[in-house]
Amino acid sequence: MRNQGTLNGAFCALGAAAFFSLNDLVIKTLSKTYPLHELTLARSVIAIALLMMVLVFWQKEYSALRTARPFVHLVRGLFVVLANMFFFLGLAEMKLADAVAIFFISPLLITIMSVFLLGEQVGPRRWAAVLVGLLGVMIMVKPGTSAFTPVSLLPMLAAFCYAMLHMLTRKIGRTESAMTMTLYIQMTFVVTSCAVGLSVGDGRFADTEHASLQFLLREWVVPSFADYPFLLLLGVASGLGGFLISQAYRISEAAFVAPFEYLMLPLAILWGVVFFDEFPGRDDWIGMCLILGSGLYMVYRETRVQSDIRLQPKTRR
Repeated sequence: MRNQGTLNGAFCALGAAAFFSLNDLVIKTLSKTYPLHELTLARSVIAIALLMMVLVFWQKEYSALRTARPFVHLVRGLFVVLANMFFFLGLAEMKLADAVAIFFISPLLITIMSVFLLGEQVGPRRWAAVLVGLLGVMIMVKPGTSAFTPVSLLPMLAAFCYAMLHMLTRKIGRTESAMTMTLYIQMTFVVTSCAVGLSVGDGRFADTEHASLQFLLREWVVPSFADYPFLLLLGVASGLGGFLISQAYRISEAAFVAPFEYLMLPLAILWGVVFFDEFPGRDDWIGMCLILGSGLYMVYRETRVQSDIRLQPKTRR
């Protein structure tokens, strides 16, 4: 029977997946009206306010505002900003479920990067899973055909940045709290959103037919009163989702937590059908199944490998 910390990690991961999925739904809904940097700024300001309320009224201590590793937080925050930017720009033109499915190649990228960046050994089964997952991406993206669109590469770039984020989370997770990591990420969002808004927020570069570029370069607008609940939901989902996923990876093994994040894929399919009339096609279903299957198998193999290492330290992967 798993200990309480592990079970709490599972619940944290499930909650984070639900909040992040709601975040994606609202971002895609508002992407036709507001620029990305305005939505990101509003979301982060609300998230910081929420987190500060948690600090003041619940934890009642402010150590989360201090850190001995500001540079790592900065780099980690930049990877989160890039992951969000690439993913949300893709959402503006892609089906929600397709973007989420392609984004879930991140476990495969983590495996590849662990070989070249950390010197870890990966056996033939996990390499086979990587190839299967990449095949799923190729089926969905359709490179070299008339159906290929460059925007489909954006979730892949987001997955790469997300993989780098988790490698850094594992690096500092033993010395930094979930609250600290979440706060510094939201602060990075505020700074970068303001910088982008001051640079292109007048909309002078927004004269383009591409929905993704319009989403990035659109002029700032005053939010309508009817959209305030959506902006509030964005901030709550971002703040709580970021806190819960950081907490999940802090208190539980990554191999145990990761499968729960895949809840986002069925939720994305549901939101796409209900709110955007987006029905996955045959190739979409095949690609999703291959990506999902390879990712889950990768997590399973990682669990087995870590178990073998604990029992036999010299076992090869």
